[in-house]
Amino acid sequence: MLLFCQKKPEAEQKLLGSRYDCKTRSEEEMIQSNIAPNGMAVTPHHLASESALAVLRKGGNAIEAMVAAAATIAVVYPHMNGLGGDSFWLIVPPEGEPITIDASGAAGSLANHDFYQGMDRIPYRGPKAALTVAGTVSGWQKALTLSETLGYAPASVAELLDDAIHYAASGMPVSGSQSAASAAKQQELQGQPGFADIYLPGGQAPDAGSRFTQPALADTLRTLASEGLDSFYRGSLARRIARGMESLGMPVTLSDLQAHHAKQKAPLRLNHSTGTLYNLAPPTQGLVSLAINGITDRLGLPEASEVDTIHRIVEATRQAFTLRDNWLTDPREMQAEAQDLLSADRLDSLASAIDLQHAASDTGQRDPGDTVWMGVIDKDGMAVSFIQSIYHEFGSGVVIPDTGILWQNRGAAFTLQKDHLLTLAPGKQPFHTLNPAAVRLKDGRVMVYGSMGGDGQPQTQATLFTRYVLQNQPLQQSITAPRWLLGRTWGDSSESLKLESRFSTDTVEALKKMGHDVELLSDFSEATGHAGAIVRHVNGMLEGASDPRSNGSAAGF
Repeated sequence: MLLFCQKKPEAEQKLLGSRYDCKTRSEEEMIQSNIAPNGMAVTPHHLASESALAVLRKGGNAIEAMVAAAATIAVVYPHMNGLGGDSFWLIVPPEGEPITIDASGAAGSLANHDFYQGMDRIPYRGPKAALTVAGTVSGWQKALTLSETLGYAPASVAELLDDAIHYAASGMPVSGSQSAASAAKQQELQGQPGFADIYLPGGQAPDAGSRFTQPALADTLRTLASEGLDSFYRGSLARRIARGMESLGMPVTLSDLQAHHAKQKAPLRLNHSTGTLYNLAPPTQGLVSLAINGITDRLGLPEASEVDTIHRIVEATRQAFTLRDNWLTDPREMQAEAQDLLSADRLDSLASAIDLQHAASDTGQRDPGDTVWMGVIDKDGMAVSFIQSIYHEFGSGVVIPDTGILWQNRGAAFTLQKDHLLTLAPGKQPFHTLNPAAVRLKDGRVMVYGSMGGDGQPQTQATLFTRYVLQNQPLQQSITAPRWLLGRTWGDSSESLKLESRFSTDTVEALKKMGHDVELLSDFSEATGHAGAIVRHVNGMLEGASDPRSNGSAAGF
């Protein structure tokens, strides 16, 4: 029997004084818990899952369903993502090559070293942190255009945004995650332009379960519904955004918005013993996620014990982070082809550098971040793996006047050091931790999967993939079971190996003896990510799993 835990609704959490409802289930029950024949969506907020499912029920495809989910979750999970952020798409059609969309923005034309004169680093909060174009809306548009080129009828943007407009205008219940993030960051963010007026109603962090409205954001969404998504960059909304950015002293201009377009690209791929894995090319760290799986494919994980599994994935993560830190930047400045960095010879070399009995000392961490991963597969078998983010909790903390748009702080990933891979320059894309994943397995299954969590994303992806594909654990168990994080959590500079407290004492002590600097997290810690996955089986059935650490669901019909 297996212990299966799901987060209770907010009202029940308050009433009963506990966050999780835990039951024992057989493996067969776990496997059958989220099965559907026609379409499925997995998101970290149940309202976004339902928005996607509503589109699928009406005959819409996975791309259209994802746009609806992306709009809704931008409203109902504002501490994690929003219209003022970036996104990346990985689209796996039933046949043919997968397609990716890079909907991330570059540094504004005024974002140069003079703009930060007297500063030794770019701040994480405030107008000077809000220095890149927000690209996610351009990705929605690009994906819908791709849908038409694939032979689908044009979608009604107004219908896809309808749920999001409703939740922004009429309100929605504050999630426990938003409430906790608001309280934790209140002192840090309450002085940022426009922040307190929206996110600290009455001057306080909102309680979980309280009604939360965003009328200005509802008006912005109505503009997009009536004028089209391109209004964000080249319409009346763009002009409103630009006026607000200028008034706040941000280094992004109307010309920067007008010059922005999402990019359609080929994915990175990894030839694995079980199939072909796909992820995003730079400026994302999709390379890291694929490298970890490529390295561990050489380390005997199918037969590994729990301790050996953790140790080998952690050590592969260290090697992959070194690869990232030596090479990854704006793709126009890369000194090597990203796909070449996944060659068999290079992965052999990285794997051979790992000591299977002892931990290495370096981590190569960058920064934590907040994100949402979502997946959809439709009745035709088209699969979408998607990530949307504003980087840190609540991004820069800056709300653009008269729009309700909270702007990201992704540009804080730049450095003001000269002659560095990540040196700031106008028009340059910053490094992204974002990387949605997918795999076509040799046995015919297709899986889309991912997680939020900055540098934790590739680690959680590797854990989910290893448990489900290599060690044949049920999909839901692969996500629910205790996880770990090598490196920093939010507001914590420690680079230790952090384990959820549900791991046994024997496992913890064994890892310490191998040289890991172990710290313990709570039983179900958001620091280890909000993971999710959907699998399309050979018989066409869809199996989904959502993370009990989130407020999400796997919804199908």
